[in-house]
Amino acid sequence: MTRLHLGSGKRFIPGFVHIDLADFPHIDHRHDIRALPMIADGAAELIYACHVLEYFDWIEVLDVLAEWKRVLTPGGVLRLAVPDFEALAAVYTRDGDLNTIIGPLYGRWPIPGSSQTLYHHTVYDFKSITASLESAGFTNVRRYDWRETIHKDYDDYSQAYIPHLDKEHGTLISLNVEATKR
Repeated sequence: MTRLHLGSGKRFIPGFVHIDLADFPHIDHRHDIRALPMIADGAAELIYACHVLEYFDWIEVLDVLAEWKRVLTPGGVLRLAVPDFEALAAVYTRDGDLNTIIGPLYGRWPIPGSSQTLYHHTVYDFKSITASLESAGFTNVRRYDWRETIHKDYDDYSQAYIPHLDKEHGTLISLNVEATKR
């Protein structure tokens, strides 16, 4: 079975098929991840999409999730990481510094090898992402610990903390969630 890394950018994880608009040597399919025509129905056992869902508008998210669900095998897992609004609000309340949280809230990412720039369109807390996933037909929505994943050794935004890199005492600002295809 196939494992997909959607919106992988510069991060290469061995054993995954990498799909992204960016032009990096490890990208298997240079394509917008809202549609996956190169992947057959039910072909993937795992989809990992780290800090990419927030680039889609609220009205697009259910269609995007439906497409990702299409390529998952029954019982397959969708693993997401998105900025955690609840954690970001707590950091702001504690520190009172908007500059600390502005990037995760309103992220801007110029696509390497393209003239296109992407911006965050949505923000999630556990309740809202659960509602989106369940509306798209996923079940068993749960948080996951990045330390217990097959990609734990590949630093990405699922391991984002404030203060930066303080994984021992900092606040995790990534909402890491998995769901299962019915």
